[in-house]
Amino acid sequence: MTDTQQHQAASASSMPAPAAPDPRLPRLTEVAGFVEYMGTGWAIPDRTAPVEPGAAAAAAAHRERLSAAWPNQTIIVLAGRAPVRANDSFYGFRPDSNFFWLTGCDAEDAVVVLHPTTGGHDTTVYLPAPAYPGDRGFFADAAHGELWVGSAPGMTEWSTALEVPVKPLTDLAGDLRTVSEPVLAGQGGSGHEAVRGIRFSTELVRTLAELRMVKDEWEIDELRRAVDATVGGFASVLREIPAAISGGGERWLQGTFDRHARTFGNGPGYSTIVGSGAHAPTLHWVRCDGPVLESEVLLLDMGVETRAFYTADVTRTFPASGTFSAAQRQVHDLVEKSHLAGLDAVRPGRNFSDFHGAAMEVIANGLHDWGLLPVSVDEALSPTGQQHRRYLVCGIGHHLGLDVHDCAQSSYEAYQGGAMTPGMVLTVEPGLYFHAFDETVPPELRGIGVRIEDDILVTPTGSEVLSDAMPIDAVGLERWMAEQQSA
Repeated sequence: MTDTQQHQAASASSMPAPAAPDPRLPRLTEVAGFVEYMGTGWAIPDRTAPVEPGAAAAAAAHRERLSAAWPNQTIIVLAGRAPVRANDSFYGFRPDSNFFWLTGCDAEDAVVVLHPTTGGHDTTVYLPAPAYPGDRGFFADAAHGELWVGSAPGMTEWSTALEVPVKPLTDLAGDLRTVSEPVLAGQGGSGHEAVRGIRFSTELVRTLAELRMVKDEWEIDELRRAVDATVGGFASVLREIPAAISGGGERWLQGTFDRHARTFGNGPGYSTIVGSGAHAPTLHWVRCDGPVLESEVLLLDMGVETRAFYTADVTRTFPASGTFSAAQRQVHDLVEKSHLAGLDAVRPGRNFSDFHGAAMEVIANGLHDWGLLPVSVDEALSPTGQQHRRYLVCGIGHHLGLDVHDCAQSSYEAYQGGAMTPGMVLTVEPGLYFHAFDETVPPELRGIGVRIEDDILVTPTGSEVLSDAMPIDAVGLERWMAEQQSA
C-alpha cells in the first residue's frame, strides 16, 4: 500500500465524501443504474500485501520470546488508528510499535491475538475487510472501498505475507467470547467494541519494551539502512545551505530532509530539528521557522525511518559559513571530547549509565576550566550539585529502534539501571546549549548550541558506530560540508 493509500485508509472511521450530496438529487447508492454499472467491468488489481522482506520471520521470532515470557495468557495487541488532524482530515497512519514488532503488519485498526496452547501460543491477526467491486462499499466507503484507497489486500493475501491466519475484524468479538481474562496492549482500544472491558496491562507493555531492547539481525539490518539513508539526507541538506541562507531559511532545510526521508524510507522518524543561531540551543526546535544565518552554527538533528519503521537518530552541528569561528570551535571541541568519552564507555557488561557519566565528567571539567561553574567539579558532579546541567539539561543517550526513544516503557532496573548487552542499539549525544538570553555565559558564547549524536550497536567485543560515515571533529565536518556542496 502506498503512503497515499495509507493516508486515505487512515481516514477510516468517519471520513465523508468530499462534498455533501445535493438533497434534491438521490444518493448514488440508491440509483439502481449506477449501482449495477459500478459492479461490473473491473479487473482484479495486484493485491499483494505490503509486508517488508524478512518482517514475517522476524515477527515470528519476536512472538516466541513474548510467549516464553507470558505463558498461558491470552494476549491482545492493537495497531491503532490515525489521529484526527482537523475536522475530517487525518494524520498519516503508523502502526503501534509493539503491534508491528509482533506481526510485521502495517494495517490500520488491526488486532493480533496470541492464544495460549501447549508449549506456546497460536497467533491470529484480525483486519478490517476491504470492499471490492460488487459491494456498495467499493465506491461508498471512503475508509475501505478499493475505489477510494487503491488496491487493498484481502485476508488471503495478508495471511500469505504474514505467515499467520488472518480473519476479518468482525470475527474478533465472537472469537474472544470464551476467552478468560485476556490482557491488552497497543493503541486505540476504545474504538473496538470487541475489546472494551478487557484489562489494559502496563506489565505487558513493560515486558514488550524490555524484550525489544536487544535487536535481532533483521532489526539491526533495518537500522543500518535507516542510518545510511540518514547520512544521505544530511548530504542533501548541506547542499541546500546556500539556498537556505539566501532566503529559504530553516524550513527549506527541514523540507529537504523530509523529502529525502519519504523518498528513501517511510519518512522522518521524528520531527526534524533544524536550528540556526539562537535556535540551535533549543533542544527540540521543530518549528524551524527562522532564517539560516551565515555567521552562526546550524544544528541538524535528523533521522530516516525505514518502511519497516526502524529509525535512525543522528545530530551534527555545522558552521553555516563553512568555517567555525574561534568561539564556535571552542564549544564544538569540548562537545567532541565529551562525545568520545561517552563512545568509549559503550561496551557489553558496562552499566547503561556509564557513558552518561563519562560524557558529563568531561563537560563539567571543561565548563570549570572556562570559569562557568560556580562550584568545584566534584560538587557539580555530586547528586546534590549538577550545576553543569544548566547548559546540558537533557540526557546523553537512549535506546533506538522502532521508536526514536525506544523501549521507554521499560523498568528503571532494565533500562538506566541495567547493563549493556550485545544487540542493543543506542545513541550517545552530548551537547552544550548556551542560550542567547543566558547572562551567566560570556557574550561571545551566547546563542551557540552544539550537539553530536551517533547511533551505536553494542557488539560482543565492544561497539560499532553505525553512523561513522559522517565525521564528528570540526575540521572533518568543515571538509565534509565543502565536499557535499561541491559535488
